[in-house]
Amino acid sequence: MKPTLVVLAAGMGSRYGKLKQMDGFGPNGETIIDYSIYDAIQAGFGKVVFIVREYFLQEFKDMMNPKFGDKIELQYVTQELANIPEGIDVHPEREKPWGTAHAVWVAKDIVNEPFAVINADDFYGSDSYKVLNDYFHENKSEDYAVVAYRLRNTLSDHGTVNRGVCYSNESCHLTKVVECTKIQREGDGVVRYPDENDEKQMLTDDTLVSMNMWAFLPSYFNYIDDQFVDFLNNVGNELKSEFYIPSAIDKLINDGTLNVNVLDTDSSWFGVTYQADKPIVMEKLNQLIVDGAYPNKIY
Repeated sequence: MKPTLVVLAAGMGSRYGKLKQMDGFGPNGETIIDYSIYDAIQAGFGKVVFIVREYFLQEFKDMMNPKFGDKIELQYVTQELANIPEGIDVHPEREKPWGTAHAVWVAKDIVNEPFAVINADDFYGSDSYKVLNDYFHENKSEDYAVVAYRLRNTLSDHGTVNRGVCYSNESCHLTKVVECTKIQREGDGVVRYPDENDEKQMLTDDTLVSMNMWAFLPSYFNYIDDQFVDFLNNVGNELKSEFYIPSAIDKLINDGTLNVNVLDTDSSWFGVTYQADKPIVMEKLNQLIVDGAYPNKIY
């Protein structure tokens, strides 16, 4: 059975200023998602599920279907405030859905096979998709996995970023993952972020971080369903509460429910958070084409 790629593309791009998942970065206007889909097809994935918002669903379909509709199965799911378990009320002033773990949860009715999760605005590199596909075919357990990157390769020169900091043991099993927000390299060259008490904490350049590239099994939906109900009952009425994948996985690890393997990749990661990141991303993509990693036209 070929694995599925779930692409989290529902973000509103508040720091970028527009829908960056639909912005062009390649020489022919290719989006970052285009390169992700190309890499997934080459690696052996069989289906792509896009998590989007209703207000740009049709525009997104019109963009993606002509490019890849004849190359791989494409499906679309919308992430909205109404996509929650029955019997739970939503605060009337809440504007946005509940983050990445919620985004994956909304695909529960159409994903029945092993699946990978990625962000729409992150470039993960072709090797990472091969690593994931190999893992799905070689893994005979119920373990999940995360592809981890070095923090120094994931920072932005133009503002703060959020990262899931990964900790692993000698067996390369994830022991915990902590969602850290507002990470940045400060003037003295040290990378810091504010903790829950707003006190600055340091991170090293070699810190392993999750860029939301995960390998899951369908059992994910049962686990997360229970957690999501608890989350909504406890903090769902907070206007800015977020249900993150790293936090959900960290609970499953701490409860002894499952193991999560940390996978290495030779791929380089880069992403776009701010408008000022765009020229850098365009330059890196162009260099990959020059180096022969991609053809000038990928569809």
